[in-house]
Amino acid sequence: MCACPLTPIDRARQVKLVGDDLVKNYGKKKYYSVREVKEANQRQGIGLDFCCWSHAVFNSHSDFDSYHQSLGESCNYAAMKAEMLSSVSTSTDSSWFDIDLSWLEFPDIDFSIFDFLDF
Repeated sequence: MCACPLTPIDRARQVKLVGDDLVKNYGKKKYYSVREVKEANQRQGIGLDFCCWSHAVFNSHSDFDSYHQSLGESCNYAAMKAEMLSSVSTSTDSSWFDIDLSWLEFPDIDFSIFDFLDF
């Protein structure tokens, strides 16, 4: 069972904070290591209850699964990633889009109607 059953209230903010931190400290990458995401979560004050959600966005599927297996958890990478990234499309704060998300690997979500995202 996944120990991260609750979603962060402000998912878009978490993606922005952790994403900005990762780019600042490690450069743009398709994926970040579990250690890098843990450190970014800590620097940004993301609580333990919600840090797993950052891993869903910024780790590779295999790293995410390996990390959770090492903890004895089984979390759904695709579902969690989709939920976090869908918050990007519903964010009402246009300043959120000050970061370039083209380097993230989005799940199978049709973002074509959101022409402001540069894929």
